[in-house]
Amino acid sequence: MEKQLQIGILGFGTVGSGVLRILKHHEPKLNQMTGVSLKVKKVLVRDILKNRGTIADGIELTLDADEIVNDPEIDIIVEVMGSIDHAKKYIEKALIAGKHVVTANKDLMALHGNELVALAKENRCDLYYEASVAGGIPILRTIVDSLASDEIQKVFGIVNGTTNFILSKMTNERKSYDQALKEAQELGFAESDPTNDVDGIDAARKMVILTRLAFGMNVEVDQIETNGIRDLQQEDIEIADKLGYKIKLIGSAIQIKNKVSVDVGPILVPINHPLASVQNENNAIFVVGAAVGETMYYGPGAGELPTANSVVSDVITVAKNIRLGTSGNVFSSYQHETKLAKDTEVNNKYYIAIEMQDKTGQFLALTKLFSQFDIGFDQIIQQPLSSDMAKVVIVTHKINKAQQKEMVSALKEVNEMNLLVCFKVMEGK
Repeated sequence: MEKQLQIGILGFGTVGSGVLRILKHHEPKLNQMTGVSLKVKKVLVRDILKNRGTIADGIELTLDADEIVNDPEIDIIVEVMGSIDHAKKYIEKALIAGKHVVTANKDLMALHGNELVALAKENRCDLYYEASVAGGIPILRTIVDSLASDEIQKVFGIVNGTTNFILSKMTNERKSYDQALKEAQELGFAESDPTNDVDGIDAARKMVILTRLAFGMNVEVDQIETNGIRDLQQEDIEIADKLGYKIKLIGSAIQIKNKVSVDVGPILVPINHPLASVQNENNAIFVVGAAVGETMYYGPGAGELPTANSVVSDVITVAKNIRLGTSGNVFSSYQHETKLAKDTEVNNKYYIAIEMQDKTGQFLALTKLFSQFDIGFDQIIQQPLSSDMAKVVIVTHKINKAQQKEMVSALKEVNEMNLLVCFKVMEGK
């Protein structure tokens, strides 16, 4: 007789309803693939009286998460609540109770992933979290399984759909940051408080997870240099275009001599690079391996069914493990001593925009300042702002991060020069 596995879902929002929809609509295929019958028994909801249509038929709805976590008949817990503290508490309870867990919670896994993985291993339970990064793109399993034999050198790309939507609108439709943000909020791509997205926090948390799986290193969020897009002006996008670049918010983790450099921020991407053409809410991640070279993974970074698809894929893996008696292995067992690259070891070109008085001698003073830190100019553009003010944009030659920080600090000390932005410039042009 076919074994039945019972599932409890914590959360019935966008992703939770998508998980339920896929489990119901694809039931024959899923049962055949896993060799077991997958049944959702209970779902945690906020409003028990809300009409959810036929999707909730035959399923118990509850306001109490403990009813699901403590139910001895439930084998797998799917956590799609979206909080940190409450989700952590219930996942811990589930693992201690011997239940397997699938989560889409990037914030939780970035901040508390190590201790939860250890707890799962201690209790011989599975803990999978494919949907925590890049929604419908199977990037974590690709790194852990498909690229397991390779030495990964770089992982970088667009991992936040909200900021990519805003930048797409600013680039393609010449909208201001405020106009593009407002449209993103109206369409549901941005929260009423967009801080986590536009300040790069969401992307940094995803880079914690990607760095952990790609390099085996545990980098904390506060160790990642993180910059957002609030200060980006329409003029910067237009100037970047003249220089042959598009501006994207990029998360980057690069291995340098057995150390890793991780950062998030706006970057000038060459217009002929595939990342430059990624539009709207889509994500795209490059993984560079010593053996495979450059590979790119592109698709929807969020949304009901793309994210739910990643969740259900994890459920399938858990079900197979249960049937085969192989539960309790961690998502990735690769670990390496965590070493952060020094600023002097990290080299990039930089885009620097400066507002200064348009008078004789100013440009000479700027040149002397840059030469003081041994920084050369690759490209220069000057635009008048008014009768006596100008905006000067410089793309530097490749310099190390220590030089860049010293130069930025020095520029801020010069009364007649106002540093507007300083962005990295991606190689390849």
